[in-house]
Amino acid sequence: MADIQTFLVFLAAALLVAVTPGPGIFYVAARTLAGGGTEGLASSIGLGLGGLVHVFAGAVGISALVMASAEAFTMLKLAGALYLIWLGLKMWREARIVTPTEVRTTGARRAFRDGIIVEALNPKTAAFFLAFIPQFIDPTQPVAHQFVALGLISVFLNTTADLVVTYWAAIAHSAAESRPALVMRARQISGAVMCALGASLLFARRS
Repeated sequence: MADIQTFLVFLAAALLVAVTPGPGIFYVAARTLAGGGTEGLASSIGLGLGGLVHVFAGAVGISALVMASAEAFTMLKLAGALYLIWLGLKMWREARIVTPTEVRTTGARRAFRDGIIVEALNPKTAAFFLAFIPQFIDPTQPVAHQFVALGLISVFLNTTADLVVTYWAAIAHSAAESRPALVMRARQISGAVMCALGASLLFARRS
C-alpha cells in the first residue's frame, strides 16, 4: 500500500466524499422518512453491500470493461435508473392509499434488497471508484489488493455517513408517526426524491 502520508490524504478525501450530500444520502433519508429507522438501517447496509459489488468488480477489472463499453454502460445505467423510478412511483402510489389509522411500510427485508440493487446497478459508483481509488495506489505493490482495501474503507465511511443520516431522519419520522397524513406526505416526497434520483441517473455519461 502507499506510504502513510498518501494513506492519510486518502482518508481525508474519502471522508469528505462520504459526508458530502449525494444520491446515497438522499436515498437513505427518503427511505427512512418513508418507513422509519428500521427501513433506513436496512437501506444503508444494502447500499454498503451494493458498493462492495463495485469494489470487487473494480479490483478484477470488470468495472473498467463496463465503463469502456458504451452499450454495457448504457444498459447498466438504464436498469438502475428505471429501478429507482419504479421504486419512487411505487412508494408514491402506496402512500396515497394509507388510511388515517394505519401507516404501511415496505419492510426491512425489501429495503435491504432494494439498497443492494440500487447501488449495484449504479454505474456512477463504478466510475467513482475507478477514478478515485487508483490515485492512492502504489503501482509497485499488488494493485487488486490495494484497490479492495481502499474500497472497503471508502464503503465503510460512506455507510457510516448514511447511518448518521438515518438516525436523524428516523427521529423526524418518529415525531410524525402520530400524524398519518404527515407520514403519507413524507412518503410521497420520498417517492418523488427517488424518481428524481433515477431521472438524474438517466443523464449520467461515461467519463
